[in-house]
Amino acid sequence: MKTKTKINKQIQKKSRRELVDTIIAAKKKEKWFEVAKILSGPRRKNVNFNLNEIDKNIKKEEIVVIPGKVLSSGELNKKVKIVALSFSEKAKEKLEKAKIPFSYIIEEIKRNPEGKGIQILKNENN
Repeated sequence: MKTKTKINKQIQKKSRRELVDTIIAAKKKEKWFEVAKILSGPRRKNVNFNLNEIDKNIKKEEIVVIPGKVLSSGELNKKVKIVALSFSEKAKEKLEKAKIPFSYIIEEIKRNPEGKGIQILKNENN
C-alpha cells in the first residue's frame, strides 16, 4: 500500500514538470489516487498500451485512463474516451481520424474530479 508520504518522496525524483503536476493533482482526489500511485513509481513500470490492447480490454461507453503512454499499433473500434499521460503522434492521428475523444490526465482531473465512469488500465505488475 503506497501512502501519500511515499508518493511525495517519489515526486522529488521526477524532473518532468507535467508529470509532477499530474501526480500532485491525482493524489488529492480519492478516485484518482490509484493513478498517482502508478505514475509516481519507477519509469520501468510505466504503463504503455497500444490501441489494439486498449480495444481488447475495455467495454463500450467508458472513460479509459492509461497512466502512461498510448501507442499507435492496431485500431480502436469502440467509442470510448481515452485519457492518458501522453500519446504518440501516430496514436493521436488515428484517434482523430476515428473521431475518438482523448485528453490528458491532468485535464480530465479538472473536468471530472470525482472520477465518475473511469476505468484504469494497468499492467499486472502495478
